[in-house]
Amino acid sequence: FASFPVQKPVKTEVTSQTDNAQIQNAESIKAASELKNESSEEFFSPAAGGGKSQLIALLICFFVGGIGIHRFYLGYTWQGVVQLLTLGGCGIWALIDLIRIITGDLKPKNGEYTDKL
Repeated sequence: FASFPVQKPVKTEVTSQTDNAQIQNAESIKAASELKNESSEEFFSPAAGGGKSQLIALLICFFVGGIGIHRFYLGYTWQGVVQLLTLGGCGIWALIDLIRIITGDLKPKNGEYTDKL
């Protein structure tokens, strides 16, 4: 029997091309997920606060706090309805909210104010 030379398969080149394609695919997926995370963090970030201003909340509470409009502005709909029905707890609840807004304790439902005093 004659001995035939054994040739190595050319898989290494194909494998390396496949590996490069997989690496590029993984990098693009990672970049896309990072972009998605950045945009979702920007949109859902507690610091975003939905674009609410502390000064606007303060003015609304000062002028029409007795009917709870500032609670609607800050995103607390249920508490706004209760204040509307009780006339701000006969003004006491509105006064407490006014102090809490000034001190920064009463914040928008989604997080922080975008514009502070």
